[in-house]
Amino acid sequence: MTDFKGSCHCKQTERTATLQPDHHCNTCKELSGGTYTLNQVILAKALKITKGDDLGKYTYQGASGQSVHCFYCKNCTTYVYHQQEVLQGIKDFKPLVEIFGKDLLPWEKEVANTIY
Repeated sequence: MTDFKGSCHCKQTERTATLQPDHHCNTCKELSGGTYTLNQVILAKALKITKGDDLGKYTYQGASGQSVHCFYCKNCTTYVYHQQEVLQGIKDFKPLVEIFGKDLLPWEKEVANTIY
């Protein structure tokens, strides 16, 4: 396991995630302003906010019908992490396929195993 450190844009909030040494959806496009985001599933016990614990929270209903909670720096509005209710209780999560491949832009390459 390796510790990966990250921060929001203004550096007011910092986090460390302990992980072993990938997602397209329209919501991620809207939230990021880009064509996709690359996400990593981190167990709650492996994530530590090491600086700036006064985070804002935005919640929306995900494609599963369950809530997705987005935590962000109140100063610069950078998302620090998301918490998906649909993933609660999962102890071992290994990426096997790309999700929301149907929402790829025409010029984006499709991954072999795609769902949704």
